[in-house]
Amino acid sequence: MNKNKIIAYCDGGSRGNPGLAAIGVYLPQLKKGYSKFLGTATNNEAEYQAAIFALKKIKHLIGGVKAEKAEIEVKMDSELVVKQLNGEYKIKEKDLTPFFIEIWNLKQDFGKVNFIHIPREENKEADKMVNKELDSQNGKLF
Repeated sequence: MNKNKIIAYCDGGSRGNPGLAAIGVYLPQLKKGYSKFLGTATNNEAEYQAAIFALKKIKHLIGGVKAEKAEIEVKMDSELVVKQLNGEYKIKEKDLTPFFIEIWNLKQDFGKVNFIHIPREENKEADKMVNKELDSQNGKLF
């Protein structure tokens, strides 16, 4: 295994579409998980923001010099977002374009970034963090 390879499991979700949204990112090699409440967003916006968060967090954790040599695998269960990020699908929702551009710019900080679609069952850690974050917001909003 490439010692410069870092895997990030990312998930974003909203309750309602748009609705209250959150992200979850799990970095298995570092045994670290992160979640963040986003406010109101669509499912796809949340998925993009999870990938952005992951790339920023990895760069922060390993530093810019190591990032330049690192290969990042961003694993997500959103087939649409992965195919858009890999250039297989066009972005039809104009609200997603700024997120796409931000990810494109973040990719330049790393040696290589791959976006990989995985089944939902393989993304349980990140999904669990999204739901925990949304559940924790429940009582705070009213």
